[in-house]
Amino acid sequence: MKNKENKNPISRRKAIKNISVAGSSLALMPMISSFKNTEEKKLGIAVVGLGNYATRQIGPALLKTEFCKIQAIVTGTPEKEKIWQDQYGISPKHTYNYKNFDSIKDDPTIDIVYIVLPNFMHAEYTIRALQAGKHVICEKPMGMDAAECKSMIAAAKKAKRKLQVGYRLFYEPHHLKVMEEANKPFTGRIKMIESSLGFDMAKPGLWRIDKKMGGGGALMDLGIYTIQAARRAAGHNPIAVTAHAYKDDPELYKDIYGTYVYQLHFKDTTVCNSTVSFSAYTDRFHVATGNGYLEIQPAFSANRITGIMTWNESKETLPLPEFQQTTQMDAFARNIFDNTTILASGEEGLIDMQIIDAIKKAIDSGKKELVDYKK
Repeated sequence: MKNKENKNPISRRKAIKNISVAGSSLALMPMISSFKNTEEKKLGIAVVGLGNYATRQIGPALLKTEFCKIQAIVTGTPEKEKIWQDQYGISPKHTYNYKNFDSIKDDPTIDIVYIVLPNFMHAEYTIRALQAGKHVICEKPMGMDAAECKSMIAAAKKAKRKLQVGYRLFYEPHHLKVMEEANKPFTGRIKMIESSLGFDMAKPGLWRIDKKMGGGGALMDLGIYTIQAARRAAGHNPIAVTAHAYKDDPELYKDIYGTYVYQLHFKDTTVCNSTVSFSAYTDRFHVATGNGYLEIQPAFSANRITGIMTWNESKETLPLPEFQQTTQMDAFARNIFDNTTILASGEEGLIDMQIIDAIKKAIDSGKKELVDYKK
């Protein structure tokens, strides 16, 4: 298999530096756009899928956004319709289900569709929303594999609409600070990265541990965070991976694994060691040179980041929004209003899924596998 990175390390490092500066501005400075912000100018968002994440994070975050408002819901559960209508003042005429979903094309109050569905439904509903003429935010992981991600990107280009992946940490101040510092010139290159996330959360019937619905348990749900953090800090993408996986509860994990351990190998010989698990807790991001380091701990959990350790071991805590998704959604609204480049783009989601595809292959083969970045 031919291996080819999307961008060379130097150009990608420069690009990441630019993203860091832009993202820091989004996270820490007052919102400035080319339009006067009024309630009429807010973009209407339709939330598709009213599960735990939408209920606890997306819905409440929308109440805090500067440039967005919750306008519509899509659900297959009548009980949830009433709850969301009452809580967010949503009219029944802006309440949809999965049978009449495509009729959103006739609703001019909907500008953005936010897909918060199980992983196996991401590609279908993202493409249908784009075909309905709406911009889309799709929760991570973007698709079940790289092929689905490519189809979603193609659909966005065809529809001439914007596509963002729900990567809240692309706009999180502490992660932006680590990325900025890691890409500054310093004595010695980055030699080692540790990037891990895990919770004891699996239970019978959870769609995330169903291979057909989730695609690969903790690797799909949590691995995305560890991978994107590592490659953004390194300034370029890994060229190969090695991996192992374990069924630490065979009665619970039938066709997937509970814990995944993998290494991302970069061209400059930097290595990232990662563990993701649905069986045990870990939440750490550590970037090291010969004798210096940057660390965030806890690092990835929504609304649990407390601060970063700088190179000289002094702790720095940056201002935080109540919900990380608020900054993410407002950034997307600004991209739409100003027709600017999206940081958490579909292309970024594709790269992460290409790496995950390689990790799955390495688990099956027991060998080091090259990451295929072919378009």
